[in-house]
Amino acid sequence: MRGFAFLLRPLSTLLLLGLGLALGGCLLGPDYVRPTVPTPATFRFEPGEAADVANAMWWEQFQDPVLNDLIAAALADNKDVKIAAARVDQFLGQFVTTRSALFPQISAGFEASRQRASIAGLPTLPPGVNPVFNDFRAPLIASWEIDFFGKVRRQTESARASLLATEEGRRATILSLVASVASAYINLRDLDQQLAIAKATTESRAGSVAVFQARFSGGDVSQMELAQSQSEYEASLATIPQIETQIALQEDSLSVLLGQNPGPILRGRELTELEVPPVPAGLPSDLLTRRPDLRQAEQNLIAANALIGAARALYFPSISLTGLFGTESGQFSKLFTGPARIWSYAGSLTVPIFTAGSISGQVSQAEAQQQQALFQYQQAIQTAFQEVEDALISLQKSREQLVVEGRQIDALKTYSRLARLRYEGGYTSYIEVLDAERSLFNAQLSYTQTNGLVFTSLISLYKAMGGGWVIEAERMTGQVMQHGAAAPGTAEAAAEQSQ
Repeated sequence: MRGFAFLLRPLSTLLLLGLGLALGGCLLGPDYVRPTVPTPATFRFEPGEAADVANAMWWEQFQDPVLNDLIAAALADNKDVKIAAARVDQFLGQFVTTRSALFPQISAGFEASRQRASIAGLPTLPPGVNPVFNDFRAPLIASWEIDFFGKVRRQTESARASLLATEEGRRATILSLVASVASAYINLRDLDQQLAIAKATTESRAGSVAVFQARFSGGDVSQMELAQSQSEYEASLATIPQIETQIALQEDSLSVLLGQNPGPILRGRELTELEVPPVPAGLPSDLLTRRPDLRQAEQNLIAANALIGAARALYFPSISLTGLFGTESGQFSKLFTGPARIWSYAGSLTVPIFTAGSISGQVSQAEAQQQQALFQYQQAIQTAFQEVEDALISLQKSREQLVVEGRQIDALKTYSRLARLRYEGGYTSYIEVLDAERSLFNAQLSYTQTNGLVFTSLISLYKAMGGGWVIEAERMTGQVMQHGAAAPGTAEAAAEQSQ
């Protein structure tokens, strides 16, 4: 034990010397300061009634268990979420690798060789010395680049921010997935209702054609009136395969979001039976902390900012410490005895003198990347404000449109009934009846589409506003315990260890 302790003394000296240099070092480059971003006090189309539901799983307020199950299945099996989780693990490994350069690197080895020295070489071997000999070596090697000017610390800061940005990117993927599944389901139920309207209209027109066929055979109506009736029947009949195609395509798209092969999708409540969630409340300034994509953009800016310091540190000397201790012997039986002990330690300092612009080019590149990240962050904030405003105005105007179209349908139903009565009484031609029925059919389809737009606008608003509900959805991905980096706060906790 005494011999082993003696072997460790050079390494202890090396570590203490390096630690003193590191603690006394400086940190080059600009420290990150969040840029000032002009933020409006309120949204331009702020609703009169809003609820603080940012942390609730808003999709449950539709009161459709099937929708809840679809979102749960998507969070568990969607491939984009799994890819994003694996990407977090990748950047966690990258962060750990970068941070490891702050610490000494120690390795051990064992070497064995058999050699023959030249008898005719210089210097010549003494008489009687066997030119063939063995060499056994068991070294313990340590090396450490002292981060005196903060190059590795800035690189670690950048890697940490990149890790956190990737974690926020995963949450942004979850946010988009939930909104996409909910919108796809609403669109599917909208198409189902349009199909029901088309089939009911076609069935009604088929009855009218049968009546006109019988009356034409009896000579009560002209062939032109029969052809007009048949034309409207065929027109509504042609819409059925069009809507059925859209339904199948929507089902296939939704299946992929669920992480499944394309196929049929289970239905729940009718579109008209769904509850309308409240409008989420929030201020424009809240988006900076509520939306994961904005937090991701800021972490990317932090990462780029830190790399400026890492690049500037290249102008300054690089200080390295190396050490070796172990044993070496020509006989294996004597390899671990006291006389076989070997050790050495050394320090080196390397100063760049002429690099032909290599370092200045790296600094310029880092500064340009920081500017790109800054503008991308600012652009992301402006886009976020736009998305909220767009969703608010779409929700407000689609609700107003829905009320108007509801009144229009009531008026067209009256028009259609009276037009048929006038035709049956011989006061008008059948063209007026056809015009009324055609207008009613189109208005019913438009009303259904607008009703779906109200729901999708609300979904877009929840997506644009962000909030704590993303963390609730994150817990449903099934990756919280499976992926260490994906657990809430784990990536952040791992990154904090570097500070």
